[in-house]
Amino acid sequence: MDTSDLFASCRKGDVGRVRYLLEQRDVEVNVRDKWDSTPLYYACLCGHEELVRYLLANGARCEANTFDGERCLYGALSDPIRRALRDYKQVTASCRRRDYYDDFLQRLLEQGIHSDVVFVVHGKPFRAHRCVLGARSTYFANMLDTKWKGKSVVVLRHPLINPVAFGALLQYLYTGRLDIGVEHVSDCERLAKQCQLWDLLEDLEAKCEKVSEFVASKPGTCVKVLTIEPPPADPRLREDMALLAGCALPPELRGDLGELPFPCPDGFSSCPDICFRVADSSFLCHKAFFCGRSDYFRALLDDHFRESEEPAASGEPPVVTLHGISPEIFTHVLYYVYSDHTELPPELVYDVLSVADMYLLPGLKRLCGRSLAQLLEEDNVVGIWRIAKLFRLARLEDQCTEYMAKVIEKLVEREDFVEAVREEAAAVAARQETDSIPLVDDIRFHVASTVQTYSAIEEAQQRLRALEDLLVSIGLDC
Repeated sequence: MDTSDLFASCRKGDVGRVRYLLEQRDVEVNVRDKWDSTPLYYACLCGHEELVRYLLANGARCEANTFDGERCLYGALSDPIRRALRDYKQVTASCRRRDYYDDFLQRLLEQGIHSDVVFVVHGKPFRAHRCVLGARSTYFANMLDTKWKGKSVVVLRHPLINPVAFGALLQYLYTGRLDIGVEHVSDCERLAKQCQLWDLLEDLEAKCEKVSEFVASKPGTCVKVLTIEPPPADPRLREDMALLAGCALPPELRGDLGELPFPCPDGFSSCPDICFRVADSSFLCHKAFFCGRSDYFRALLDDHFRESEEPAASGEPPVVTLHGISPEIFTHVLYYVYSDHTELPPELVYDVLSVADMYLLPGLKRLCGRSLAQLLEEDNVVGIWRIAKLFRLARLEDQCTEYMAKVIEKLVEREDFVEAVREEAAAVAARQETDSIPLVDDIRFHVASTVQTYSAIEEAQQRLRALEDLLVSIGLDC
């Protein structure tokens, strides 16, 4: 629902609504509809310059000489929008408010932190991680366990292996995305065949056909870079990375996790370099993932808390003991760290949320927030709203106030809601009698946003009267 609202708001040029959906509802800015169009494309097509600049500043992708970039440029309604697109500079991950999984994987590839193998292709080095390559490709898993086993440097001299295409192939294995110049597409297809990446080969052929049709039908366009992007709901990348979480599980926890359906493949060696001891269970993990996804674990493993490590047995990874967490809860942290997802049973959400806050995993906190949003009822909405404020979950807080607006006539009779309004009023510094109360303002906003018909106006007025009567009864006229 939020996604369709975003597309509609971009066609209208409603900057305020788009800002609300991106910043409060956490909608992905580069989402695509069934016509393979993005919010930025519709904003360009409909001539909304202010909205185009806002989307570009908040991470909308529009690289020059790509299919999407040329499509936006060709469809732009005005010259100022075309100039804005040409001046576009991609927002870096460090400037983004949210810790996107894709950004983490891209940094893992580019920076090569904790890499354990280097490929040298005609003199050009590429740092990589055995665990990622093995999880994503059966071909690489077999080669790393046979011909390349034990090698920290692998030299590839075959004349048909192009360094540019090999770099693009690594980008695909790490991120599911691929950017390649059109002149190197055939080299990339050859490598994809060699590495038995049939999905990539199919995607390359389909994209080449789409670009050819677009260029033929739009005179003056010039696509020099071919981009492969997985659909937003494509599970392949996350499922492959979840194999690493399955391999990290201690034997006593495998087979009893029906909600985590990613078995560790027989004979697959994930090459762990750190062991987390949780109670009596040992999880064999990878520093690259834990340090890359959490500042807490980066400090624990890389910085001044190295003394937390226990001496390791010969050939075994060092051991770090984690306190204040159970193996069951850590298993959910583990799957989130590797795959950006974990199935959360309702009875564990609060415990996982507390641990996610302690381990500095904002994405896992948001995942907990989404789970809590599914549990909203009249009896618990105030309690969940308090949790949302405590853990700074803006989207969940907004969903709570939206739900409150729907049931406000019943809520005004509940003592926990009345107390929440009083606390919000008291929290406003130097509040005057007629100053607004944030919780009340948010409820009013959601009541008003539902008004689309005459009958809805009467219903909204009735809800607002119930709220106003409560405020008068407790002496808060605002």
